[in-house]
Amino acid sequence: MCGIVGAVAERTVTPILLEGLRRLEYRGYDSAGLAVIAPEGLQRQRAVGKVAQLEKRLETHPLRGMTGIAHTRWATHGAPTEVNAHPHMSGSQLAVVHNGIIENYASLRQRLQATGYTFESQTDTEVIAHLIEKYYQQSGDLFVAVQQAIILLEGAFAIAVVHQAHPEYLVCARKGSPLVLGVGSGESFCASDPLALLQVTDRFIYLQEGDIACLSVTGVEIVDQQGQNVERPMKMWEHGHQAADKQGYKHYMLKEIHEQPKVMQDTLEGRISQTSVLPEILGSQASLILPHVEQVHVIACGTSFHAGMVARYWIEKIAGLPCMVEVASEYRYRDVVVPPNTLFVCISQSGETADTLAALRFARQAGYLATLAICNVPGSSLIRETDLALMTRAGPEIGVASTKAFTTQLIALMLLTLVLRRVRQAASRGQDTCEQRIVSALHALPDKINRVLALDEQIEAYAQSFADKQHALFLGRGTQYPIAMEGALKLKEISYIHAEAYPAGELKHGPLALVDKEMPVVAIAPHDDLLEKLKSNLQEVQARGGQVLVFADGAARVGAEMGLAVLHMPEVIDELAPILYTLPLQLLAYHVAVLKGTDVDQPRNLAKSVTVE
Repeated sequence: MCGIVGAVAERTVTPILLEGLRRLEYRGYDSAGLAVIAPEGLQRQRAVGKVAQLEKRLETHPLRGMTGIAHTRWATHGAPTEVNAHPHMSGSQLAVVHNGIIENYASLRQRLQATGYTFESQTDTEVIAHLIEKYYQQSGDLFVAVQQAIILLEGAFAIAVVHQAHPEYLVCARKGSPLVLGVGSGESFCASDPLALLQVTDRFIYLQEGDIACLSVTGVEIVDQQGQNVERPMKMWEHGHQAADKQGYKHYMLKEIHEQPKVMQDTLEGRISQTSVLPEILGSQASLILPHVEQVHVIACGTSFHAGMVARYWIEKIAGLPCMVEVASEYRYRDVVVPPNTLFVCISQSGETADTLAALRFARQAGYLATLAICNVPGSSLIRETDLALMTRAGPEIGVASTKAFTTQLIALMLLTLVLRRVRQAASRGQDTCEQRIVSALHALPDKINRVLALDEQIEAYAQSFADKQHALFLGRGTQYPIAMEGALKLKEISYIHAEAYPAGELKHGPLALVDKEMPVVAIAPHDDLLEKLKSNLQEVQARGGQVLVFADGAARVGAEMGLAVLHMPEVIDELAPILYTLPLQLLAYHVAVLKGTDVDQPRNLAKSVTVE
């Protein structure tokens, strides 16, 4: 949930650390700080608020050194105050930055206090600094001290450590939280995300679970959790550097909404022919695994969970397989009964979502036929730890509220659905007209998405009626119910309006009591089998004075004659309607948030990558 940057170079690293923090601010923005080994010794500067506040401090109190660490925080233990901001120190010579949660910090804190250590903060991180200092006093070797200290830590962490006595290197380690190394020419770096380091390198090494690394100007040395020297593969950055820039858009979120036609095309590229899905998209092992699949379990969190809910409709209707979808944070704490030959599918934008990773690790011991990841980050833990994987190719997503990552997940899940159908239809002869129809519609989808984006000004005008409201209700039926949930989530996340989503048929079972002129209602009305029932539901809302905005297929005959505000959408086949109808809900939430003056890209209390439980 926090952002780490570290650097060792033959030049001052403060500008590198600051730029890295700016690029990582989507991971946390309650406070920020850095520490460098200056000629005068270890120097630290911290500030509450965003990175800009830290920059102001450094303008009046500059820090210069060739080895340093930096951090931008999303508060877990302790309020967002300067005393709780990272880096944390033990004495005056050792500093630590940390992402994650140390679950046994309270008992460690008591033990350290009993031996004479004093604590300044309320954080779990400070115990790491004191533990490492304690072992350093015994060995005089910072790398060994980190090895010994992390054995005692329970929970998830990525850390970077510097010591005044060793300005020539820094030490970092990971367990359960992501950490990547950047390889430069005569300089080395670490960060929570490669985006932080694109200013200085395009060569990266992804640390694996339990790895500890020593970074110096001569390179990096890595040992695994057994203490053995290892080499991890170096990978070149696959995305353009402009992925981290706004490119003229006011916000990252708006830029990423408008990138969706391209990233959808990227996700489809090389995976479909003119009429069918190419069978190799899940890797060479898929042909051995998929013929045995009799059931699918989908596990995810947040927006990814909504993608999984849509996939349940697809997998059951198109592939003919039973499918269960569950929130990862609930799944891992119940007694799970795994039916024979069940495929476990986990969805995560970052591939480092703590609850999803924990669910995967549980699933690997629970008797599933195989595991499969839908993910956007090639080197992530989720990809490394599953049997099969399907990358979404959304590119970096900076805005905290997910947009293009969600729609590319839906594209990937549709491809998975069609592959599962292909396997089950293998014994039949002739062309599969269902697959042909959906693949043809997938080819046309990016153009239809562009047509939806062209409705932006109309959606902005509709947003005016939401800006002064405190609550909103989103309605959908069938596959559009999860999309209604996603629309409500987007409005909540960035405009701070309380929003709920319901299956439209549930209105009479409670939510109708909330409807009045102060409760705007958003309805999703594609031209599908449930349209007439949805129209009846909308009449119920209208009869109680509700203000209704409908996103409707032009062929649905939902118009002004019903007394509704209607925005007409391009026609699309039923199966792909959830993808298309996501776009106007994203734009609506965006424009409402802009009107309300909230921080669109960095909404309060939220962070992009949820790497703690």
